[in-house]
Amino acid sequence: MPLDSVVFLFDCDNTLLDNDRVRDDLREHLASEFGAESRDRYWKIFEELREELGYADYLGALQRYREGATSDPRLLLMSAFLVDYPFADRLYPQALAAIGHLGRWGPTVILSDGDVVFQPRKIQRSGLWDAVDGRVLIYIHKERMLDDVERRYPARRYVMVDDKLRILAAMKKTWGERLTTVFPRQGHYALDPTIASTCAPADLAIERVGDLLDCDYPESFVPREARGEKQETR
Repeated sequence: MPLDSVVFLFDCDNTLLDNDRVRDDLREHLASEFGAESRDRYWKIFEELREELGYADYLGALQRYREGATSDPRLLLMSAFLVDYPFADRLYPQALAAIGHLGRWGPTVILSDGDVVFQPRKIQRSGLWDAVDGRVLIYIHKERMLDDVERRYPARRYVMVDDKLRILAAMKKTWGERLTTVFPRQGHYALDPTIASTCAPADLAIERVGDLLDCDYPESFVPREARGEKQETR
């Protein structure tokens, strides 16, 4: 496989797609259709499973919920809400345009965590799969799979766009100055002051993913060490 000069990696949830709104819609749906008790039970199971697996597994939580409600036919409607959800309506403004813009300089790849059923469907139904021409990687812990990422998409340099500073810092530790980290301040992880105060800053911070339309490669993606600055905000 030829070596690209640069590969642009994009997280999915709360980076390109407003997953917080998806969660809010699911909470509202569960409460209105099944009652507050069922909603709270599902989310308790969901959080327990996420702690156990290390990623969000909406359908897995539903399967575990079913173990205590095997005779409830409404479970079929609950799964339909998840599977048929209009994810394209939850893309952040200009998310697809940002992918196309950076694609002028190198391949764009979705690099996400998640399960092997719901996460791919989310990426497909949102239009992100087609936006990157099928270059989609989904792992349990993507920051631990960089050797595989590099094998599939070899490049001299990488740019990672992710709303989670912890993930960006872990990837930076592995790839060093070959990686430029971009932090869109979107979603509850990005806006959590505790996380922001305990994690290393990204090379580039932007307010929203659509701000990437104002960034040209390589001028806008110089690592902060090379700029002699702590962090750049656009």
